[in-house]
Amino acid sequence: MVQAYILIQTEVGKASAVAEVIARIHGVLQAEDVTGPYDVIVRAEADTVDELGRMVVAKVQQVEGITRTLTCPVVHI
Repeated sequence: MVQAYILIQTEVGKASAVAEVIARIHGVLQAEDVTGPYDVIVRAEADTVDELGRMVVAKVQQVEGITRTLTCPVVHI
Protein backbone atom coordinates (compact mmCIF):
# COMPACT_ATOMS: atom_id res chain seq x y z
CA MET A 1 0.00 0.00 0.00
CA VAL A 2 1.30 3.45 -0.97
CA GLN A 3 0.15 6.57 0.85
CA ALA A 4 0.71 10.22 -0.03
CA TYR A 5 -0.19 13.72 0.95
CA ILE A 6 -1.56 15.80 -1.92
CA LEU A 7 -1.12 19.54 -1.40
CA ILE A 8 -3.62 21.55 -3.41
CA GLN A 9 -3.92 25.19 -4.39
CA THR A 10 -7.39 26.34 -5.44
CA GLU A 11 -9.08 29.35 -6.92
CA VAL A 12 -10.00 31.95 -4.30
CA GLY A 13 -13.01 30.87 -2.25
CA LYS A 14 -13.07 27.28 -3.61
CA ALA A 15 -11.15 25.38 -0.90
CA SER A 16 -14.17 24.03 1.01
CA ALA A 17 -15.97 22.89 -2.13
CA VAL A 18 -12.82 21.24 -3.50
CA ALA A 19 -12.16 19.40 -0.21
CA GLU A 20 -15.75 18.19 -0.10
CA VAL A 21 -15.63 16.76 -3.64
CA ILE A 22 -12.19 15.17 -3.17
CA ALA A 23 -13.24 13.52 0.11
CA ARG A 24 -15.65 11.35 -1.92
CA ILE A 25 -12.96 9.99 -4.28
CA HIS A 26 -12.11 6.31 -3.77
CA GLY A 27 -8.71 6.06 -2.08
CA VAL A 28 -8.90 9.41 -0.30
CA LEU A 29 -8.56 8.93 3.45
CA GLN A 30 -8.95 12.58 4.45
CA ALA A 31 -9.36 15.97 2.77
CA GLU A 32 -9.10 19.16 4.81
CA ASP A 33 -9.16 22.82 3.83
CA VAL A 34 -6.30 24.66 5.52
CA THR A 35 -4.63 28.07 5.60
CA GLY A 36 -1.16 28.88 4.27
CA PRO A 37 0.45 28.37 0.86
CA TYR A 38 -1.89 25.44 0.13
CA ASP A 39 -5.66 25.51 0.43
CA VAL A 40 -6.45 21.79 0.76
CA ILE A 41 -4.37 18.90 2.08
CA VAL A 42 -5.40 15.36 1.18
CA ARG A 43 -4.16 12.02 2.50
CA ALA A 44 -4.68 9.25 -0.03
CA GLU A 45 -3.71 5.63 -0.54
CA ALA A 46 -3.48 3.18 -3.42
CA ASP A 47 -2.06 -0.28 -4.04
CA THR A 48 0.82 0.98 -6.22
CA VAL A 49 2.59 4.23 -7.09
CA ASP A 50 1.16 3.99 -10.62
CA GLU A 51 -2.38 3.63 -9.26
CA LEU A 52 -1.79 6.62 -6.98
CA GLY A 53 -0.58 8.66 -9.95
CA ARG A 54 -3.65 7.72 -11.99
CA MET A 55 -5.90 8.77 -9.10
CA VAL A 56 -4.21 12.17 -8.88
CA VAL A 57 -4.23 12.86 -12.62
CA ALA A 58 -7.57 11.30 -13.59
CA LYS A 59 -9.65 12.16 -10.54
CA VAL A 60 -8.14 14.74 -8.17
CA GLN A 61 -6.77 17.16 -10.78
CA GLN A 62 -10.08 17.09 -12.64
CA VAL A 63 -11.97 18.66 -9.73
CA GLU A 64 -13.20 22.13 -10.67
CA GLY A 65 -11.43 24.94 -8.83
CA ILE A 66 -7.98 23.34 -8.51
CA THR A 67 -5.08 25.35 -9.90
CA ARG A 68 -2.08 23.23 -8.79
CA THR A 69 -1.24 20.01 -6.95
CA LEU A 70 1.90 18.62 -5.33
CA THR A 71 1.96 14.93 -4.44
CA CYS A 72 4.23 13.88 -1.56
CA PRO A 73 4.50 10.08 -1.13
CA VAL A 74 4.92 8.87 2.45
CA VAL A 75 8.24 7.06 3.05
CA HIS A 76 9.26 4.90 5.98
CA ILE A 77 12.99 5.25 6.63
